[in-house]
Amino acid sequence: MKPIIALLYDFDKTLCTTDMEDYSFIPALGMTPPAFWKIANDFGRENHMDGLLAYMYTMIEECRRRDIRLDREFLIRCGRAVELFPGVREWFGRINAFGESLGVEIEHYVLSSGLTEIIEGTGIFHEFKKVYACEFLYNEAGLASWPKLDVNFTNKTQFIYRINKGVLDVSDDRRLNSSMPDDSRRVPFTNMIYVGDGLSDVPCMKMTRAYGGQAIAVYQDSNRQAVEELLSRRRVDFIFPADYREGTGLDETVKNIIRKMAITDALTEENARQFRQIGKFDLPNQVGLFD
Repeated sequence: MKPIIALLYDFDKTLCTTDMEDYSFIPALGMTPPAFWKIANDFGRENHMDGLLAYMYTMIEECRRRDIRLDREFLIRCGRAVELFPGVREWFGRINAFGESLGVEIEHYVLSSGLTEIIEGTGIFHEFKKVYACEFLYNEAGLASWPKLDVNFTNKTQFIYRINKGVLDVSDDRRLNSSMPDDSRRVPFTNMIYVGDGLSDVPCMKMTRAYGGQAIAVYQDSNRQAVEELLSRRRVDFIFPADYREGTGLDETVKNIIRKMAITDALTEENARQFRQIGKFDLPNQVGLFD
């Protein structure tokens, strides 16, 4: 099999310009984003809740109060209004082709506190091997009734382990927690590139770097200073404007990282091949071999 290199992305403010709920879902409630997020955040604090569970509950309640049908189709339609950064739509095919030219397979994953259903509507959902994002469970009437998956800032790291081991089903904890030799893992940590935009990505960035992968932070003018601080504190390896078009600093650096990873994989495989080759001989019995 070809070596696999995985690019792991946050979504909000990493691939799109703001929180994905802000584009269409919140306006459909007749609310502004600040008003909605205040209700959700206040509710979470008052009830000592995980902030993401609080916002998902608020989505259900605010839709119920307005007699809006909160189903998958509605959320997918909301995804069509999401504004992606320049070059995102063309990025995946170009990076995949570049990896192919080096003899490696590129896979793309999302680790997001946004909603899977909205991501489905963006037009790039099919580019990802797996999307790990918050998700609703739907009742017999097709209405969102309960959080099916909550991907908060710290539990994101479990999904890096899932990708590493190739255990992508979130319900499969047995295989995830079972012992697995490093050389049997599907995607080595050293072959991972994490792309995020801020403090909420720090646990994943730190973990990726600690195990030999790379972390990149992208920014808009509004959050450049915060991202520069991540670099100064060595929480990321590189920072770039959120521009995914060919020839940008982000594009060229990701290609260079992939090139480095591909060379490392090739050298590792050659070393293993030579070791297997000499293993065919009983070296201690080869009298005079090293004379």
